[in-house]
Amino acid sequence: MDLDRSQATLQGKRLVLGVTGSIAAYKAVSLLRALTREGASVEVVMTQAATRFVTPLTFEVLSGKRVTTDLFEAHEEMRHLSIPERAHAIIVAPATANFLAKAAVGLADDLLSAMLLTAKCPLVIAPAMDGDMWMNPTVADHVRTLRARGAILLDPEEGPLASGQIAQGRLASESRIVEAVQTALIPQEDWKGQRVLVSAGPTQEAIDPVRFISNRSSGKMGYAIAEAARDRGADVVLVTGPTALAPPCGVKVVSVTTAKEMADALCRHFGSSTVVIMAAAVADFLPKEQAAQKLKKRGRTALSLELETAPDILAMLSAQRTSQVLVGFAAETEHLVSHAKDKLIGKGLDLIIANDVTREGAGFGSDDNAAVILSRTGQQKEFGLMPKRQLADEILTAVQNLRSAQHHSATAVE
Repeated sequence: MDLDRSQATLQGKRLVLGVTGSIAAYKAVSLLRALTREGASVEVVMTQAATRFVTPLTFEVLSGKRVTTDLFEAHEEMRHLSIPERAHAIIVAPATANFLAKAAVGLADDLLSAMLLTAKCPLVIAPAMDGDMWMNPTVADHVRTLRARGAILLDPEEGPLASGQIAQGRLASESRIVEAVQTALIPQEDWKGQRVLVSAGPTQEAIDPVRFISNRSSGKMGYAIAEAARDRGADVVLVTGPTALAPPCGVKVVSVTTAKEMADALCRHFGSSTVVIMAAAVADFLPKEQAAQKLKKRGRTALSLELETAPDILAMLSAQRTSQVLVGFAAETEHLVSHAKDKLIGKGLDLIIANDVTREGAGFGSDDNAAVILSRTGQQKEFGLMPKRQLADEILTAVQNLRSAQHHSATAVE
């Protein structure tokens, strides 16, 4: 059957498919076909190790293009420069742990890794490896580094592996990889015209000039939401407590330290916002008095602090709202849904995202999260463990669905 070009989402796009030496290399053949079905022109670059699993001829026949495997053979044509220069996106699937290491530290001892140092187009990486390798702290560091630089890196899936174990390490599904390429090259604009106010990170409440009360929030969830809203066309203001994260490009960042400073900053921007998402972990209590000098241990056997409640920012914003959609977070350690429902109703929110911060692999400091999204209309949807950037998009979609339902309801009343 002939390809319906009118439905080809990647029509006219020039892609580079990098294949590394993983047992999953055979799956790249099917991925190549899927990308070409979407109308893309695909050029394949293989590492020498990859050719031990699948022959270059297979990819040449299916792509209709020369497959390059050797940096030195390609040198006279400077293909490490020309290939990425004409590409709209580079996809590496499967990507081995070795490839992730080279890409993270900038090694360039083969054609594929050398290309990355000159590429200016989006990079989509789909790793595949044994489960123990994927969970190795060094691999995790390389994954964080690549994501921080803007690479779209898809977590492997859980299932049977070549080693015989069942673990996370299988190459992401073909549909997930294609969708990631589509997202990189055909960005959504469904939030265009929206003004999104996001809070992120912890607050720090001073005890004395060197000590403070805080919490374990890393800010990663709030930053992911700000980036997702930006990528979907929104104008974004991010009010952030102290974190180790780099400020997202294309987002107005307001840095604060204390709960009061966060409340003041959010109130300043609240009136001009259409959607407010409170992902920050604001202190519930703060010292009633701050010591002017460092408190000394000498001569003390104990220290008592008198605490007072911090500003209830969500309640404050809820009381000021006009037409804003207000979204909150509930970080819980028990009775997840019931506590989240109480907060949803008590604070007058439209949506609340509840997450169990004691769950392994999720919560504070993690790159992943799992959550239940509850709506004031009674809807409830659970999301399993996934990258926080992916969950951020799910949250934005839930807000869009709520706004759409509100619009239809208002139209019906009229």
